[in-house]
Amino acid sequence: MSEVKNRVQLSGNLGRDPEIRTFDGNKKMAKFSIATPEYTTNALGERIQQVQWHNAVAFGKTADLVEKSLFKGLHIAIDGKLSSRSYMAKDGTKKYSTDIVINGFEILEQKK
Repeated sequence: MSEVKNRVQLSGNLGRDPEIRTFDGNKKMAKFSIATPEYTTNALGERIQQVQWHNAVAFGKTADLVEKSLFKGLHIAIDGKLSSRSYMAKDGTKKYSTDIVINGFEILEQKK
């Protein structure tokens, strides 16, 4: 069996413009959401679309490219890995989040 790796590849549309943050001097982080549609057929033969939303984050040079190239509605493909974390919400409850840390992307088509 080949070596198992933490790797994710998705294609979908950006749900909003990327949020860019700068920290520790000039280091950048870009966060955005990507929607991936799934289609099924119900018992009546009707085509049903379900959308899954994924959180994506990029750092460094990849974040620079995200900032310059990506915007809401753009159809892209991303390549990265899953990263899970937990944090305390303002109300004191523990929350969990899974993000895709991207190391590359490709613009597939601009939304018309």
